[in-house]
Amino acid sequence: MPKQDAISQKKQIAVGLLAHVDAGKTTLTEALLYQSGVLKTLGRVDHKTSFLDTDAMERQRGITIFTKQAVLRWKDAQITLLDTPGHVDFSGEMERTLQVLDCAVLVISATDGVQGHTRTVWKLLERYSIPTLVFVNKMDLATADAPAVLNQLSGQLSAGCVEVASLEQRQEELALLDEQAMEEYLSGEQISPTCLARMFRERKFFPCVLGSALKLQGVEQLLDLLSQYMPNREYPEEFGASVYKIGRDAQGARLTYLKVTGGVLNVKDWVKGKEGKEPEKVDQIRLYSGEKFQLLQQAPAGTVCAVTGLEHSWAGQSLGAQADSPAALLSPVQRCVLRLPEGSDVYQVFRLLQPLQEEEPQLHLKWEERTQSISLEMMGEVQLDVLKQKIFQRFGLAVGFEPAHVLYKETIAAPVEGVGHFEPLRHYAEVHLWLEPGEPGSGLQFAMDCPREQLAENWQKLVLSHLGEKELTGVLTDSPLTDMKITLVAGRAHEKHTEGGDFRQATHRALRQGLMQAENLLLEPWYEFRMELPQSMVGRAMSDLQRMGGEFDQPQMQGEDRAVLVGQAPVQQLAGYGLVMAGYTKGTGQLSCTPCGYKPCQNPEQAIQQIGYDAQRDLDNPADSVFCSHGAGYPVPWQEVHGAAHIPVGSWRKKPAQQQAEWNPRPKRQRAAALDPLQEDEELAKLFAKTYGLPKDTGLFRPVKKEEVEYVYQPAAVEYLLVDGYNLLFAWPELQQLAQRDLEAARQALADILCNYQGFRRCHVILVYDAYKVKGNVGQVTRYNNIHIVYTKEAETADMYIEKATYQLADQRKVRVVTSDGAQQLIILGHGALRVSARAFMEELDQVHRQIQGILERNNR
Repeated sequence: MPKQDAISQKKQIAVGLLAHVDAGKTTLTEALLYQSGVLKTLGRVDHKTSFLDTDAMERQRGITIFTKQAVLRWKDAQITLLDTPGHVDFSGEMERTLQVLDCAVLVISATDGVQGHTRTVWKLLERYSIPTLVFVNKMDLATADAPAVLNQLSGQLSAGCVEVASLEQRQEELALLDEQAMEEYLSGEQISPTCLARMFRERKFFPCVLGSALKLQGVEQLLDLLSQYMPNREYPEEFGASVYKIGRDAQGARLTYLKVTGGVLNVKDWVKGKEGKEPEKVDQIRLYSGEKFQLLQQAPAGTVCAVTGLEHSWAGQSLGAQADSPAALLSPVQRCVLRLPEGSDVYQVFRLLQPLQEEEPQLHLKWEERTQSISLEMMGEVQLDVLKQKIFQRFGLAVGFEPAHVLYKETIAAPVEGVGHFEPLRHYAEVHLWLEPGEPGSGLQFAMDCPREQLAENWQKLVLSHLGEKELTGVLTDSPLTDMKITLVAGRAHEKHTEGGDFRQATHRALRQGLMQAENLLLEPWYEFRMELPQSMVGRAMSDLQRMGGEFDQPQMQGEDRAVLVGQAPVQQLAGYGLVMAGYTKGTGQLSCTPCGYKPCQNPEQAIQQIGYDAQRDLDNPADSVFCSHGAGYPVPWQEVHGAAHIPVGSWRKKPAQQQAEWNPRPKRQRAAALDPLQEDEELAKLFAKTYGLPKDTGLFRPVKKEEVEYVYQPAAVEYLLVDGYNLLFAWPELQQLAQRDLEAARQALADILCNYQGFRRCHVILVYDAYKVKGNVGQVTRYNNIHIVYTKEAETADMYIEKATYQLADQRKVRVVTSDGAQQLIILGHGALRVSARAFMEELDQVHRQIQGILERNNR
């Protein structure tokens, strides 16, 4: 066994190999190990002799299913290769591996080019900011088309994808990618290797190597680049580690695969996660290379290894000082039920299968109490076949699976207060939860906003821990809740009779009671798709997508007879469409799909009826409360809990005295002017009330009549005016004409007009422009004279920004929004703000302009 100090002195690099299936990734791994001297002979996937595909299922199918590691040494570096699965069904394991990589090698087939899963992998590499080299494989084949593949790389992935052999001829293109590179280029020098290495680490430059892994072409050049471009990283002195995988060895011992990200990990060290659990002792540290491993006494920072002794670790866990890993981007979108052999004890099988969930967290094994069955989430059919074989090999069970169905989720459309009370004899707890919708994709967030004098802090933390102790489900289909913020706003305990379990009961009853009275939304998963097909078939594809309820951009031409369609569509509608498209395009069409989140279900009634869940009969998740009278507890239906609660509902919302607004008289003429925008569109208000209920009543604009004098509730805060920039700009004929010639001049003209308006009206003007399609944009807020101009961040529209702003401002301030967007108007009304159409606001600006001119004329006399 090598000495430990020999390992610590080397430059440590963790390199992931990623690719679309059948691109030659495992063959490249074999070539790298052979070229570095680790292997004496080259193994082959088709001969079932590859070094890392050691599992019988991998050799049988000829694909990588489990992430494996191998260690090699090249020049001054110790390189840990992590060969990840290439099949889309196992992309969850691939994504978990990304969190421990220093850099990646993306393998592209020279005969297939950029595939659907390639774009998914590229998005993940971009999300985790991993420097990437590109290896264009299979250049030895007659059908290889290097120029076409390089054009695809630069056009579809990044302009920074440049072939290493052509660096001298591509100096000008490289200079455009980086400021320092531009300075070196303009000085008449070649861009230095140091500058290129920095650009590589900052993901501005992606070196591309053309070669053949099978023939060892380009392999040595790839190793040289890895050693040259990756520096010896500096790690913090305090211990930290990131867990990326849980597995078991041939003897059944539990292995925790991790990367040490700070300090040193020693055998017999006690390590602890951030979740408050008891520390565990490390028994062994194993440095794996294929099936073999060497035992280490210590693992310095940068080492990727496996440890024994940790029985409660999980994939994605952070140990020591390591920061938490981001939530996974890829997740299953289908759920199916496990079919067991006749006579099996279902509950015992459920307990038996728990280790599988440790190894594949996205399975989400779930015990279905109502049907006495086991369900799981899955990415695709191949994953189910592998799981079926694994269960038989490990547990001797011949299982099957019921047909899969879409995995729905639930959320709410408007805030609501849920109350739970639990008071059988000698028990007491009451909890008030404020449930409010969150941003799409935000998941569940928990917060506390309850006075400590009302409920002690330890009880408050207990409430939050109960919310996080199990998966929270909705009342429509018992599907997981998402995109919601749950805040503890009020609660009460009894000095003698309250126990911890009382708050568990009250907390979950409060959540269910709130959901029962809320406007619930059923969400379904959507795919982001890309279709490449013959131009003559575009009409058929667009017609099919419209029938599915999908959304797509205008088709883009690619060459003389090819077109590309990009958009989004529901998973349920798009599932299986790849085969349909292959049929009508005679195999020339390509469809790639990536999960892109959840949207409101298009046919919620049908889905709810098909699932058949009845929330009021779910005895494990009651919405009713328990109160006490005459020494005995009695149930109170959820509809009556608000009236029986010991803490008045809504009492937590009372504001301090200094925040209360004053009642000031205002002439009737002024009141009418203030309400003009709402009166102008009474049908809109009626439509909102009919569809969503009455708008949120903030009291800011409600007229009150008293003895012939009309009063208007006026807060101390000033008025805010939010303007949808492009909506107004293109509704204004003069500005629209200017925008067609010079968009920047049109934006400047609109900003100048609004500056004059704010100076006259004494309000706060916020001009909002869409920048959601600008890739990598993080958003910008600038001050121009006396107004603020907002450019939204990537993936955030002006509508989304305005919705969020009105929701935050309208409770305490008078807010008006200038827009002609119909859907936006409904949301604005619901938040308690006033909307002004673009036409009405142009008339108002004209009046302001005339009044300013009148003042100037009088002052100049």
